[in-house]
Amino acid sequence: MASSLSNSAVAFTGATASDLLRSSRSCGVSGIPLRTLGKARFSVRTGDLSVVAKVRKVKKHEYPWPEDPDPNVKGGVLTHLSHFKPHKEKPKPVTLDFEKPLVALEKKIITGLDFSDQIALLESKYQQALKDLYTHLTPIQRVNIARHPNRPTFLDHIFGITEKFVELHGDRAGYDDPAIVTGIGTIDGRRYMFIGHQKGRNTKENIMRNFGMPTPHGYRKALRMMYYADHHGFPIVTFIDTPGAFADLKSEELGQGEAIAHNLRTMFGLKVPIVSIVIGEGGSGGALAIGCANKLLMLENAVFYVASPEACAAILWKTAKAAPKAAEKLRITGPELCKLQIADGIIPGWSTCGSIMDLPTDKESN
Repeated sequence: MASSLSNSAVAFTGATASDLLRSSRSCGVSGIPLRTLGKARFSVRTGDLSVVAKVRKVKKHEYPWPEDPDPNVKGGVLTHLSHFKPHKEKPKPVTLDFEKPLVALEKKIITGLDFSDQIALLESKYQQALKDLYTHLTPIQRVNIARHPNRPTFLDHIFGITEKFVELHGDRAGYDDPAIVTGIGTIDGRRYMFIGHQKGRNTKENIMRNFGMPTPHGYRKALRMMYYADHHGFPIVTFIDTPGAFADLKSEELGQGEAIAHNLRTMFGLKVPIVSIVIGEGGSGGALAIGCANKLLMLENAVFYVASPEACAAILWKTAKAAPKAAEKLRITGPELCKLQIADGIIPGWSTCGSIMDLPTDKESN
């Protein structure tokens, strides 16, 4: 077998591909180290067979722990292990349709096109228009706010209200669902178990988090943390923000319904107190699976429903265009659910952060 090695290629002749593979398991091919082969392009030719392979370098996995970790970082030094980092840049503003009348007023204030004696009048008019708009929101408008792409996520709230937070992973059955995040955090020195649906803040994160729709693995991870909290006496705080459980074929094969039912039964029997907070949209059994609590609270513009307005409209009126009517009939907003004694209270909080509002910071969003 003849072989030659150069800076650009390694060529082998007179041997079959299987011979080359067998010899490569030991010390390389014909005495040439595999490390050398990894840096070169090689080809194999025998008869009518031709095999060509080229090894290319790939980017190494970035380890989350920095070389020089800051021990005084907010949330504790273990925060460095979390891949969830604050945005370096402000999110792109998104204006909902019903907010557009306010944009013209805001632009006049910001650009200063009017005379200075009219600025105060414009600001007063703007604040009054903003108050009137958000005082008389329709149910479908609250649904749009609850789904706003710049709305603070579960981890945004957690890092704003806790002194320290350590994320816990895995369902101990071979999988860690990123759509549900669990962990232990401290508030005023007391430990709590936090469990919540996690949506993404951009398209890449949403794909990774499956748009906040958990699989059975996620609910079993939450169940494991509930048992852990009950054993150690940690109060449980859950944050609900999901359009519903992931309803693909694989999730059904893995027992999506059983996982949700198991969580419901278990939460009814835990000894520690449970508080659930709807921070966005709470959809169907996917929300109930971590929402059977002693107290159920809702953010001011959150919604809680058994079926989305679009799905309900498609079933009852055969068209999704009837979603505004369905949202009104479903009674899914915080004030309506408090009247029905389904929710126990409303937390004044985040409304929207389009071009007319800024994202709340830390305690403001909670």
